[in-house]
Amino acid sequence: MWNELLKNKKRKMNKRSLYIYMSVVLALLSISGTAQEMLSKQEAINAVLENNFGIKVATNLTEIAENNAAFLNSGYLPSLTGIAGANYNIEDQDATFQDGSVRREDGAETVRYNASINMDYLLFEGLGRHYNYKALKEQYNLSALEARETIETTILQLFSVYYEVARLTENVTVLEETLENTKERLTRAEYQFEYGQNTKLEVLNAQVDITADSVNLMNSLQQLRNTKRDLTVILNEDLEQQFNVDTLVAFTNELRLEEFLREAEQNNIRLLQAEQNIIISDYAYKSGKGLFLPRVGLTGSYGWNQGNFPSTNFLASNTAYGFSGGVNLTWNLFDGGGAITTLRNAKLQINNQELFQQQIRTEVKRDIANAKGNYENRLAIYRMQESNVEVAQSNFERSYERYKSGQISSLELRQAQLNLLNARTTKNLAKYEAKLAELELLQLTGQLLTIDF
Repeated sequence: MWNELLKNKKRKMNKRSLYIYMSVVLALLSISGTAQEMLSKQEAINAVLENNFGIKVATNLTEIAENNAAFLNSGYLPSLTGIAGANYNIEDQDATFQDGSVRREDGAETVRYNASINMDYLLFEGLGRHYNYKALKEQYNLSALEARETIETTILQLFSVYYEVARLTENVTVLEETLENTKERLTRAEYQFEYGQNTKLEVLNAQVDITADSVNLMNSLQQLRNTKRDLTVILNEDLEQQFNVDTLVAFTNELRLEEFLREAEQNNIRLLQAEQNIIISDYAYKSGKGLFLPRVGLTGSYGWNQGNFPSTNFLASNTAYGFSGGVNLTWNLFDGGGAITTLRNAKLQINNQELFQQQIRTEVKRDIANAKGNYENRLAIYRMQESNVEVAQSNFERSYERYKSGQISSLELRQAQLNLLNARTTKNLAKYEAKLAELELLQLTGQLLTIDF
């Protein structure tokens, strides 16, 4: 008999130790999240624009394109070249003069020095330089669009993780409230059991539910910490940085969204890039026409030359300096067909870019229609889930009152509690899915970087 009493007492102590351990762990986990700074949406955007590696690379590529489009790279400026040199010869010479006499000199030395500044300037080359310069400017615009696309994609990635952190944060709150409700039910069941108002089964059921709720909460907290680390990677900040996120979500006004949809083809990033590619290809075609025209250039130089000669030479030394200049014309009348082939290929490239543009326009229209349908569907689901939470909350409150008065069992109360838990977590999921669907739609309309998050 005493052994049985000791076993029962040991079981009670083990259960109490388990609940105490869970309570301490959950309390510590909760405390770790209470004194954290708020990472607002705008702060997250600023951080990702400043620190994200992909955006830094895109910015550098844009600067490279800007450098290429500068006037220094246009080909309109002349080239200046400085040349200097010295030459020394030593040789045996036999010199025959006009009177027939011959003179021999062994080890005759000849020393020459020269220095000059040369200028080349291309006056006209068939307008190829003109169109190449314009193409470089359009290439810069294309690089800017590509950088914008990188920024939009990164911001979408940022908010997919940011809103996941927000969803898990709200889920943790829901699970904490669920656990507190279950603890209250356990306390009530223990009192009722002590006073003989119910059986031990009610207490055991509450204990099992507390364990399940505690495990769910611990798993959600761990998932939340992991997702926060995912967010710090995108922000390129300290992995163990402690912060909370803003769980408030505001949807774009319907009238404004309709305006964005009407202007989508003028602002969609893929269509803008396709237009730039057509312009660049057109300039390449026009530049190719310059291959059939002449090239006119100017040359000029200022030079100095000095030479010291042996006795066999008529001059002992010679020094000359001065200016020289000239005009040259080059006209490639026929290059074997290379220019004609280049021009034909450039024309076909324009045609290809126009075909790509038509294909992209069709795809963009489809993507916008799909994104709009997804957004409207998910927003409607979110509104339904909001109503469902109200119903589930009312049902739980009534069930709890009936449980306290002994009209329903703990199993029926638990079912109402789980229904409320599922309704609230499903609503959280629906809210952030609707917001992400809206952001995807805004990106397709080219307005993702113009809105307030």
